[in-house]
Amino acid sequence: MFRIIRTKNLAALRADRDQAHADLAALQAEAAALRTGAERATDSAIRAELLTGELREQLATATAGAARVEGELSALRTQQLLDTEDRAVLRALLRNARKQQLDRVYVLFRNGDLHSVHISPATAEDTAEKEGASSTWTVRETARPSAEPAPWSIGRFPLQRTQD
Repeated sequence: MFRIIRTKNLAALRADRDQAHADLAALQAEAAALRTGAERATDSAIRAELLTGELREQLATATAGAARVEGELSALRTQQLLDTEDRAVLRALLRNARKQQLDRVYVLFRNGDLHSVHISPATAEDTAEKEGASSTWTVRETARPSAEPAPWSIGRFPLQRTQD
């Protein structure tokens, strides 16, 4: 079956077809632009996620480092307070020994570190035994710690007379 189309109708159909092609081209261009924008947004989101992960790792490292440094600082402050207290006690003991006109004191060391100061070797030994020392320790002629520290040792420390 054949259909007869007038020229006027044919021209209208062709105009509609051309308009549809133009609309299609515009929509395809818009879709391509949207796809490009979506790809850029996706790439940007991926980069942001990677950067966020790296920053989280750096933050965790920095936080761990800060906690470690804070712990070290706290330990150093405690040690400094102990050292200050040790010096004050040592000064008081030496002052007391000078008042008693002793010519030497005996320094008790535990593992090479200063433990206490005594007026006789017997009191130093008693203190060491109270702290759990066995009956083996060394008595040295000097109060300086040895190169190989013993668990417990006693050093003689001569006092110098000062004129007040």
